[in-house]
Amino acid sequence: MLTEASVQHVVKHSMSYGFVLTQPFAFYVDAYPVLENEMIKESNTLYYGQHNQSVKILQHKLSNLSFFSQPIDGDFGIYTEYALKKFQKEYDLMVSGRADKQTVEKLIVEERNEQLAPLREIDAALYPGETGKDIKKIQNALHYFGYYEMEVDGIFGPMTAQALLAFQKDNGVAPKERIDKTTIDAFFAKEKETAKEVLPAHAKPEPEQTAHSATERKDTAEQKETIPKPAKKSSVAAEPAAVIQTAKQLVGSPYAWGGTSPDGFDCSGLIQYIYQTYGIKLPRTVNELWNVSKPVDSPSVGDFVFFQTYKQGPSHMGIYVGDNQFIHAGESRGVEISDMDNPYWNPRYLGAKRINIQP
Repeated sequence: MLTEASVQHVVKHSMSYGFVLTQPFAFYVDAYPVLENEMIKESNTLYYGQHNQSVKILQHKLSNLSFFSQPIDGDFGIYTEYALKKFQKEYDLMVSGRADKQTVEKLIVEERNEQLAPLREIDAALYPGETGKDIKKIQNALHYFGYYEMEVDGIFGPMTAQALLAFQKDNGVAPKERIDKTTIDAFFAKEKETAKEVLPAHAKPEPEQTAHSATERKDTAEQKETIPKPAKKSSVAAEPAAVIQTAKQLVGSPYAWGGTSPDGFDCSGLIQYIYQTYGIKLPRTVNELWNVSKPVDSPSVGDFVFFQTYKQGPSHMGIYVGDNQFIHAGESRGVEISDMDNPYWNPRYLGAKRINIQP
């Protein structure tokens, strides 16, 4: 568990030290990545549908590594799951869309590498009063380990000097107001020290982790049974209201011909992706979905609505969300909600259909 002593060790040099210690942990966790690491390591597996501070930290780390570009709101939705799967695939982890222990540990390591690797590019001593990108690199590293809380501005001013002296004192470097090779080496020594706490088992993978390649592990039946997707919790999860809620999370995703992911959707790719999150496999094309669904006199929430656009017959579709509106992937603005009385859509409307969904 996080104790006051462990918090004091990280933030003892903070100008707001006394104030910080009187606040709930969630108040100041965003300010210190090392504290974020401790909090997310103590969390259980994070997965789709959760909303808490640990999910916010997860999103923040994915954002720092350029996998997540949505608002950091602590809501584990479609975009968070998709970003996590991309991260897992990139680093040869089991692609489950769940932030388990192994995934969290890898996130911590890669984020720390992101902060420290640029220090190797500094090839000359830096002194108070200097400015530039190299100073920013040092400020970022000092911030990561809990020594610097001010704006990362690239100015070697009094606050940077104070943080640097505190870091040097704590890490066996003779305190001096300059950044040299000895100081930079101390950052990497501290990284190795904390890495031992984060990844004690990764130096020597257990036999069951090395028996198969990552690709083979993904395809085993055991994995499919032990890592259930949140969407398959029950058939109730695929009720129209839930489907609409999931679809609305994707509003703003770009359009891409043939696209089937939040990186880019076409109209039927969007439908297929939404239902796949509930463990339901649908036909891929608009025409196929038209042929397997049954017509209804007027659409209800969750029904498919079809349009004739660039060719004869059904060539575009969306999901009816109520109030004479439908959600779809349009070529001009990507995933959006449109009015069926719109002058473009109204004359092209072919009808509404309903499909018998089996999860």
